Amino acid sequence: MYTNILISKQNSITTITINRPSKLNALNKETIEELHEAFKASDNDTSTTVIILTGSGEKAFVAGADISEFANFSVDQGGQLAAKGQQLLFDFIANLSTPVIAAINGFALGGGLELAMAAHFRIASTNAKMGLPEVSLGVIPGYGGTQRLPQLVGKGRAMEMIMTAGMIDADQALSYGLVNHVVNQAALLPLAEKLASKIINNSSIAIGSAIKAINAGYEDGVNGYLTEITEFGNCFGTEDFKEGTTAFLEKRKADFPGK
Repeated sequence: MYTNILISKQNSITTITINRPSKLNALNKETIEELHEAFKASDNDTSTTVIILTGSGEKAFVAGADISEFANFSVDQGGQLAAKGQQLLFDFIANLSTPVIAAINGFALGGGLELAMAAHFRIASTNAKMGLPEVSLGVIPGYGGTQRLPQLVGKGRAMEMIMTAGMIDADQALSYGLVNHVVNQAALLPLAEKLASKIINNSSIAIGSAIKAINAGYEDGVNGYLTEITEFGNCFGTEDFKEGTTAFLEKRKADFPGK
């Protein structure tokens, strides 16, 4: 079904693996389109409650975009490339109601780091290296990097990372708050699955509402507090709320229907 990605599913966890090892899993147009389709299908699959995103092999999560595809683009084509990519994949993932964990298993550079930052949170292996080297090519990050990196690490650190085009290692990424956990390579996917299993215990409807409310706080012209109020109120009309509160009062574990 897919040329550049692999899909596996265990229990209610779907793992999407970018599989272009000879290109260090670089993002080309076809891979971006396949990822969009895979995320869309997983989000629409009611039996999937968490998505893990990773790269194949032990060298790279995604080593960047496929520069050969756009080296000769005009100003208009460059703008369209960024606009389409953001809409089709990066913003699409960020606003997905199904939680997405990025398991960074190696290099996450340029579009690769932007892809990881679009996920709802990130974990990394000890050998991971992260950076946005675009200015060394005479361009800037175009898939949300100039916006998401400052949100995650602060303006000053983002300015330094982008202007120097340098890489940071996993421990530095952890201290910056760019990733939540660092473990050795063998423990990376098991940790992602462990975190996913904790998420699965909770209401998928409430989690979708939380994602919407959190994201609203980073949107221009949107009052995140008002979104929170609306989403909080909406939760009261769900079967999950009825089950969660009933289970609490009955001192038993909730069995959320996801409705």
